[in-house]
Amino acid sequence: MVDLVSSFNFWILRRRSNSNVHKIDRYWEALTTTTLTDHIRTMHSRGYKLQTLVHPLFFRRLHNSVRCYYQTNTTYNSYEQANTELMTDDIPTVNLAFDRLKAPNKMGLNANPLVILHGFFGNKSNNRTLGKGLNEKLNRDVYLLDLRNHGRSPHIERHDYASMAHDVEKFIQTKINKEKKPIIIGHSMGAKVGMSVVLRKPDLCSMLVNMENAPVSKVPEGIFPRYIKALQEIVQDESITNSEQADKALQRIEKNAVVRQFLMTNLTRVKKDGKNGYKSRVPLEILNDAIVKGKISGWEFNSSLNRWTGPTLFIRGTESNYVADEYLPAIGNFFPNFELRDVNAGHWVNSENPTACIDYITDFVERHEDV
Repeated sequence: MVDLVSSFNFWILRRRSNSNVHKIDRYWEALTTTTLTDHIRTMHSRGYKLQTLVHPLFFRRLHNSVRCYYQTNTTYNSYEQANTELMTDDIPTVNLAFDRLKAPNKMGLNANPLVILHGFFGNKSNNRTLGKGLNEKLNRDVYLLDLRNHGRSPHIERHDYASMAHDVEKFIQTKINKEKKPIIIGHSMGAKVGMSVVLRKPDLCSMLVNMENAPVSKVPEGIFPRYIKALQEIVQDESITNSEQADKALQRIEKNAVVRQFLMTNLTRVKKDGKNGYKSRVPLEILNDAIVKGKISGWEFNSSLNRWTGPTLFIRGTESNYVADEYLPAIGNFFPNFELRDVNAGHWVNSENPTACIDYITDFVERHEDV
């Protein structure tokens, strides 16, 4: 295993220099033989499959070295226990903030509405262009939600997919006519929330649309804790009094102006002792804890116990690796009735190319409602 880990480190560095698509977090480079083995055993005991524990680039090399342990220690009970925690309704919920876009005319009042979920650090405004386009093309109500600890929704300590899904389930059960079965659409973190909803409550929704995420566990994104630290520093720095200064502070870790502007939506201007300053709209410590503990990058459902056979659409950006080809077998295991569409965009497909997303979703919904 020592030689294996050493070869990984060399290989990772080589991949970093030759590819902008396959990025391996430094977290994996620092793993010792002991921590790597312990990590695999710990996560396996929680119900993960080997191929969901590591990045696909690792899988082929790692598989032969730990295959014996994996094959001799697989038990159904470990999966069953993990899923019991995921499936419970004994989870504190919050009332989610939302915007409703009403159906353009009365013909759409009886149609199944759309429920759209944003990604990490996002809010309901991120999907407004997408929502308006679908509202007009499909002639039905569209609900844009703020997930817990985001936007204008309440802050609460627990932040994982079971709890976020339960919030959305409660919203659907209380805010949408019980005769309707909404179509749930999610981007990035919101996509995993949507997948969690249909796996937990298979009869609640009629269709599922996932943009830029897959039902697999990945390496935690190393950039997000750095984003959070930068936002915390802006809030604490009394010398930062305007947006130009805040943007300059973010430039140290993020060169993309669009991403910096996106991050800035999580800050709001306030007066501090008579001076201008900033405070965070979101609970940065709670979100940082969720990131570093793998609550956002992780995926604890198991397809041997949880599957959804309803119509499912996956949309991925051609310049992104969030839905890599290696993940398609896992997608098929959880969602056997899935379709895949590629959009000319990066990870932010809903804002970079909303027209293509709207067209694909419209076609998908109309075809399956005609069945």
